Parts: sequence; C-alpha cells; structure tokens
Amino acid sequence: MVIGVDGNEAHVKNRVGVGVYTFNLLKYFQKQAKRELGFIIFLRHHPSFDLPKETKYFHYQLIKGRFLWSQIFLPLRLYLKRDIDVFFSPAHYLPRFCPVPQVVTIHDLAYLYFEKDFLKKDLYQLKNWTKYSVNQARKIIAVSKTTKKDLIKSYEIPEDKIEVIYNGASCCHPERGAKRRVEGSKNKLKIKNFLLFVGTLQPRKNLAVLIDAFDKFLKINKDFKLAIVGKKGWLYEEIFQKVKEMKLGRKVIFTGHVPEKQLAWFYKNAFCLIMPSLYEGFGIPLLEAMSFDCPVIASFSSSLPEVGADACLYFDPKSPDELLEKLKLLKDSNQLRKDLIEKGKKRVKEFSWEKCGKETLEVIKNAYASITV
Repeated sequence: MVIGVDGNEAHVKNRVGVGVYTFNLLKYFQKQAKRELGFIIFLRHHPSFDLPKETKYFHYQLIKGRFLWSQIFLPLRLYLKRDIDVFFSPAHYLPRFCPVPQVVTIHDLAYLYFEKDFLKKDLYQLKNWTKYSVNQARKIIAVSKTTKKDLIKSYEIPEDKIEVIYNGASCCHPERGAKRRVEGSKNKLKIKNFLLFVGTLQPRKNLAVLIDAFDKFLKINKDFKLAIVGKKGWLYEEIFQKVKEMKLGRKVIFTGHVPEKQLAWFYKNAFCLIMPSLYEGFGIPLLEAMSFDCPVIASFSSSLPEVGADACLYFDPKSPDELLEKLKLLKDSNQLRKDLIEKGKKRVKEFSWEKCGKETLEVIKNAYASITV
C-alpha cells in the first residue's frame, strides 16, 4: 500500500497551525514507512533540510507548477503515473481530479463565520475548494468536535463520514545551552512580568479585546507588559494602530514569529497565556502553554473549552471587563494559579502527535480498505 500526501503546508519557513500539524504527521509517517506501507510526499519545491529524511519507503516527489497546483498539476501527475493507492491532504484542499480514494483534514470553518476578515481571493478558495474537497473525500478528519459540528451544519456531511482526531502539542523544551541563548532574548527585549499571546495576527484572534483588558490591568499592575508573539497574518494593521493610539508602545511588545526554543522561554516565563479568539478550530498554543506550566485564560468560544476543559479560566470574548476580572483572580490567588497548572499538566497528557498520527493513519488505511472489500 502506498499513500500519497500533499506535504506543502509543512514545507514553509515559519510553521504555525496547519504547518505544525502537517510537519508532525510527516514525522510520524516516516517512522511507520516499510515495505508494506510506503509514502510519496508531493511538493511544489525541493524539500528543505528540516523535513523528515527520505528512506526507502518514504520519499519526496517534486511537481512543478506555480498556479492552481492542487487543481491542475497535481491531478495530472496522479493520473499519468498511478503509483499510489490512497491520497491524503492535511489541509482542506484535495486535487481537483484523483484516481484513488481521498482523505482530507478540515481544521476550521472560520471563513464562513467571519467573511469580512478574509481577503477575497482566499475566501473564494476556502469556500469553493473546501466544499469540493469534503464532497469528494472518502473520509474527512476534523480536528475537534466543534469543527465536525460545523461541517455537518454547513455542508450537510453525513456524521459517519467525519472522524474527530485531536492535534498534539510539541513545543520544544530547551536544553541548557539553548536556554542560555533564549535568556539573551529576554535581556534584549527587557521582559520580566508579562502576559502572553501566541498566534497569527488577524482579526478573529480578537486582539483588540485583549489590548483593552490589558490597558485596564496596567492601571493596577504597572510593572506588567504584554508580549504578542506571532507572525503577521492579514488585516493586522488595526492592531498596531490601536496600540499606537492608546500610547501603549512601551508596554506591548510585538515579537513577530519566534523559533521554537525562544517560544518555549515565553511560555515558561509568562504570567499566563491569553487566548481571546472569537473562533478556533483547535488552539495548539493552549496545550503548549500547559506543557510549560503556564496558566491559561481563554475565551469561551468554539473549540477552546473542548480542548482546555477545566484546566483554563474562561471569559466572554466580547468583554474586556470579564477578561480583566479573570486576570485579577489569577493575580490575587496563588492557589488558583497552582490549581490551573496542575490541571494543565494532566490535561496536556491526553494529547500527543503520536496519537494523532496513529489515528490519522488508521483513517487513511480504512479509506483504502473500503474499496477493496
């Protein structure tokens, strides 16, 4: 049996979200590759050095094509050289035509709920190509029960066609040498007491509410800062403008994307992680924070309560005042902080990339088996 995989989401410089998911699945697939189970990973560009190494039964194949790669160039390759038994896409889009059964992972349907927060080109692709993919797929993987419910509601997909498989969490725990290098970043940024946000800068991350709550928190905790860690997404300009207008430039630090080892330092040293999102398909930073004994305050929306369970404090994402109250609670109670950390340690153990990879591979195998019986 040979499985074809679209590996492009893992083949990016700064991996977040879907890129982290795809990269960890490729690492798992590479370990499982053997004579009876081969993998061909299709890429637009030659594989970078940090992707899992090729083996006899796990290798990369370059398919050139600048535009509409998954809609034209990939399908042509699959038809002209029929050397796979099943195809897996880790991120929404399946080939427009494919001669074998297909499995696709859907991470979220944010584009249906927050249309104004997406660029027109991206919105068109997400709407139309995702609809095609979920209809063509033999099996669909949803990263949360929330995403599964959204798929059933929005696309009228039969419930038994969708399998829920949770993400893992794998932020790097630095060794001594790496820790010293990251400590240098601390001194450079002059951060001591700080609240933390981790994620791509875009409207649905709801940073405006976080900044409003932080401004009020500062009035009673003047020595704190807010570290916003993550790359710029789309429509991010208003976030920077808000900080400027509120004269918080010295208190709000935008780091951009940071390497894993540096991100680990932020988790380890933050007062807490805050996830104020209006919508998340899963929310990997929530688990990453828990793995570093970092308490979490999250919005009570979409999948976050599903993932965080009782290991987080929750607030209404539209209410800066409610977020402020949760921050005060955490600041005033060492016992609450300890309880959240202990609950987080237990909660994060229920998720792993090993488990995610194993369950994903099982779904892919079953999709193939369904046509051979």
